[in-house]
Amino acid sequence: MSKIPDLFIRAEHAELLQKLAQWDIAYHQNDAPIVDDATYDAAKSRALALEMEYPELAAGGASTRVGAAVSDKFKSFPHSVPMLSISDVFDAGDVADWFDKLADQDIFIELKVDGVSYSARYEDGVLVRGLTRGSGAIGEDITANLRTIADIPQKLSGDFPRVVEVRGEVYMQRADFLALNAAAAESGDKVFANPRNAAAGSLRQLNPAVTATRRLSAFGYTYGELSSRDWETQSQYFDRLESWGFKTTRAWARHAHNMDEIQSAYNEIMMMRSDIPFDIDGLVLKVNSIALQEKMGARANSPRWEVAYKFPAARAITTLNDITVQVGRTGVLTPVAELEPINIGGVVVSRATLHNADEIARKGVRISDKVIVQRAGDVIPQIVGVAETAPTAQPFEFPTVCPVCGGAVVQESGQVARRCVNTLGCPAQRIGELEHFVSRKGFDIDGLGTRQLELFIARGWLKTPADIFRLIENHGDEMRSLDGFGDKSVSNLNASINHAREIDLHRFLFAIGIPEIGEVTAKILARAFGNLGAVRSASACQLKQVDGIGDVMADEIVSFFADTHNAAALDDLLQFVTVHDAEIVAPVADGPLVGKRVVLTGTLTNYTRDAAREILERMGARVQGSVSAKTDIVIAGADAGSKLAKATQLGITIWDEAELVRQITPDAE
Repeated sequence: MSKIPDLFIRAEHAELLQKLAQWDIAYHQNDAPIVDDATYDAAKSRALALEMEYPELAAGGASTRVGAAVSDKFKSFPHSVPMLSISDVFDAGDVADWFDKLADQDIFIELKVDGVSYSARYEDGVLVRGLTRGSGAIGEDITANLRTIADIPQKLSGDFPRVVEVRGEVYMQRADFLALNAAAAESGDKVFANPRNAAAGSLRQLNPAVTATRRLSAFGYTYGELSSRDWETQSQYFDRLESWGFKTTRAWARHAHNMDEIQSAYNEIMMMRSDIPFDIDGLVLKVNSIALQEKMGARANSPRWEVAYKFPAARAITTLNDITVQVGRTGVLTPVAELEPINIGGVVVSRATLHNADEIARKGVRISDKVIVQRAGDVIPQIVGVAETAPTAQPFEFPTVCPVCGGAVVQESGQVARRCVNTLGCPAQRIGELEHFVSRKGFDIDGLGTRQLELFIARGWLKTPADIFRLIENHGDEMRSLDGFGDKSVSNLNASINHAREIDLHRFLFAIGIPEIGEVTAKILARAFGNLGAVRSASACQLKQVDGIGDVMADEIVSFFADTHNAAALDDLLQFVTVHDAEIVAPVADGPLVGKRVVLTGTLTNYTRDAAREILERMGARVQGSVSAKTDIVIAGADAGSKLAKATQLGITIWDEAELVRQITPDAE
């Protein structure tokens, strides 16, 4: 008997389908993905798993969807043979599950090119129609655009069926993509995020003349409708494609007859990925026999006889061309890897952090090495390790003077970071310090972005935070004469500065840039001491008594306020700014929420989300943003979605808003 999904499972599945539909439109119609491959694949895998466990959900679910609906900007035509997608697998175990079920284990291995699919219909050897994949059943008419691509012949050569639909991938070589973006940046036009976006955006132009200006390439790899066939295997079909005038990925193709050979091909091509002149995101494993392909058939949205063995979406191998050094707002020098550009998880990465000199030494990274680069979601790309040492590799020597100002660089005892000691004179530190000061979580001053700060610092108008509050009075007239400024922009900036003349204590403590002190720690300090004077005069011993303030933080706070330059800058700033005291909140020693990890989800009727967070933190809870196995309580308001569903699956305690109200004491309110 089929399992019946409960309300929470249905809600999670519906939310996943809604996200996937939104992401599909962004990817297939708008050529502008809004999530990386790893995020998309995880959501789709979860939806498919739910549909497998609860068959009732499969109707209209992820297992039946291909691509996205066609755009109304194009004419559309039905595919005479459905243009399906390929099922993804992500590890050797999944590949083995597929491989072990095959009657014939002669596997043809192709590259999975990261481009956009097309179908080109030929009648009597002449190209008559080109379509996108579209929904899989109906595609968009891109005939005129396909005619501009040299790799797609207008007429077939050699022997060919009377009717044949050649299907393949339009893509952009990495060098052509970088040249396109460089030209676009120079002329102020749109810059594409990655080669796949560039290829898709170019192919789906309403004006074919625009497509013709883009250097698009194409491969053929499969077929749709046929009037006849004289090949018996996938590899023989590649022969036919090449004889007709198409390019294929044969140069990288492999044959395999067991899992060891499949994995060997996977590892080999993964290592050479950065040397291939276009982006790939995995391998396509196909049963070589066409007869067996036809016998195995297809599911609703994908053939049974092929799978896409995906590379890890967030990792790639590329060449380390150089190591440069950035200087942050606290003077810390951070080495940055300058990479041969590579597509990782849908984003072209050309730089990655190396953290510090000790990390470079630990990983053995040298200039010219091939390195493994990791990127996950919005995390800054980083070097994981060395994949291959270059014979000519050069070790990196950390600078002994600041690359921005020439100031001395020191490494304090027990610290891995190296800092520029020229705190007041280093432009890099000044820009970073002021960016932090005016940020949304600090003084929240609109109109002072990086460009404006760099301009005003270069002109000598801004040296300390207090100079911001003197800016309009001292330099307003000069500012109005600058490009991009006028009466309105100066007036708006003045209003934003005046609005910032009053600020809560915790935001002030965050804004002034005490090392190690972020938003959460600033709130802890405000609640523990109540006013700025008490924080400034606190000893390291007093600070360490506060829950959440460790030895390093305490020492940094004391050192910051003891520094004579900092003290003078603060006193100057306080001539213009009123800092509102905070209510001292005594640590909670007992109660149902002390030390508990709590997640808020849905809409509460009695409290705003910020107010609920404030109350929970006062009761000793640690409020978190996501549900995990370590979460203790989930508080679910109206319209709670996937977080509630996940909490239910994990068996986590769930409170509704009524229970939250019961738990809150009058003192806590």
